[in-house]
Amino acid sequence: MLKDRFIADIIASKESLVGGRVRVCGWAYRIRDLGRLKFILVRDRSGVIQATVKRGESPEEALKAAEDLKLESVVCVEGELRQAPTREGVEVKVERLEVLSTPVEPLPLEVEGSEKASLPTRLKYRWLDIRNPMVSAIFELEAMVAKVFRDYYWSQGFVEIFTPKIVAAGTESGAEVFPVVYFDKTAFLAQSPQFYKQFAVIAGLERVFEIGPVFRAEPHHTSRHLNEYHSLDIEVGFIESYNDVMNYVEGFMRAIVRMLEEDGRRVLELYGVELPRIPASGIPRIPLRKAYEILEEKYGKKVEYGEDLDSEGERLMGAYAGEELDSDFVFIVEYPWKVRPFYTMRKDDEPSWTYSFDLLYRGLEIVTGGQREHRYHRLLENLRDKGLDAESFQFYLDFFKHGAPPHGGAGMGLERIVMQTLKLENIREARMLPRDTERITP
Repeated sequence: MLKDRFIADIIASKESLVGGRVRVCGWAYRIRDLGRLKFILVRDRSGVIQATVKRGESPEEALKAAEDLKLESVVCVEGELRQAPTREGVEVKVERLEVLSTPVEPLPLEVEGSEKASLPTRLKYRWLDIRNPMVSAIFELEAMVAKVFRDYYWSQGFVEIFTPKIVAAGTESGAEVFPVVYFDKTAFLAQSPQFYKQFAVIAGLERVFEIGPVFRAEPHHTSRHLNEYHSLDIEVGFIESYNDVMNYVEGFMRAIVRMLEEDGRRVLELYGVELPRIPASGIPRIPLRKAYEILEEKYGKKVEYGEDLDSEGERLMGAYAGEELDSDFVFIVEYPWKVRPFYTMRKDDEPSWTYSFDLLYRGLEIVTGGQREHRYHRLLENLRDKGLDAESFQFYLDFFKHGAPPHGGAGMGLERIVMQTLKLENIREARMLPRDTERITP
């Protein structure tokens, strides 16, 4: 039983369809009983349309089916599309009402207004929560961002790759990993595709991207962390500096803004948020050491020299960019070596600092990236300086033994991009089935 078309398509083509027969399938969103007349609002993912069942006008079978209809029953209605007499738009004069399935117990969560329920309740009954158009719009936008990512990087000469998610070693010394039993060995769920996207560049693909899940076994209990999320990753070879990588990241952010302006207005209006701002001159790039000064002088927040920004520091730098630079985005560049992974390239004249960056979006880090160290002996030194065993990373080091171009890349959090675009309060709202320290079902 393939549904003919989405409700939004019927409404958009109403001028040519009024007076003809249509078939609509979806869920019974609202039911209003006036005795001889019953109004059923049918909802699918694209919108809502009214169907009317009237004694003396609709067949007996349709009247009987409507009598027993419950909210959130799955239905198909067929009949004449006509102008709605008491409201703008169109309605279906029901000639056939087919109930495909019906709830077998009271609804534990009301679909209409589910976004106002507690988040644990919403996540427990996520299949009902997402039926709410306010919530399903989040995932429509997420799909649009992923499509923009693919389209933009294809247009820039990148190749999509698909890397392993079961790996022999973690990629970042500071993040915990989930161990898995892999036959007679211990393996791990991948924290990122970092090693393998570098592999692809060194292997001659030169510019690559990937959309895939990553896993972080960090016991966070914050509104911005997940233990599984989708990462949008790029890696590009033959760069002159990490500014080339930031240019590619900025190009993607501009593509997102164009998509929101052209196709995403409905979702932005639904959430009452404005279009993100990027200055024509480019996303500002502020060295971390300059950010220390801004935070202390403007906001009275002191960050220890050589340390990373905490969440408050990111939020304040986001506020600074918005208020002073008219930008919802800001790159913070040149992070300390001690807070970056071993594969990050260090500055030759200041080895305590790196050619790396974060991109903050409305005060939250959504991208981390930089130039990678491509010289084999420097990588050995970096591992030693981090106190890591080079033998554990030998499979990775081998990539660099036969000629590696200067390269860099970035990892971007899909859920964080959507969260900040819609100004959601919790990143779990931007993940269909979030995984955190308490939640592994549904």
